[in-house]
Amino acid sequence: MECRLYCGACCIAPSISSFIPGMPNGKKAGERCIQLDDDNLCKLFGLPERPKVCSDFKAEIEICGDTREQALDTIIHLENIT
Repeated sequence: MECRLYCGACCIAPSISSFIPGMPNGKKAGERCIQLDDDNLCKLFGLPERPKVCSDFKAEIEICGDTREQALDTIIHLENIT
């Protein structure tokens, strides 16, 4: 599956414990990443500064579902059970 443009669920729902430019301590679950622009696109996409955990994430139908809302719900659920 291709990443759904303008979604940003993977940049909002999960916690990220590694350094993110502008967020040296990472981010909490549900917190919008500072590197997410107004169109929910990553400003660091394709750049070496992008955290490895972000680069390693691959969109999958089981995680992302058919809509942005499904992606947010699934990632929030996974975050809560881990």
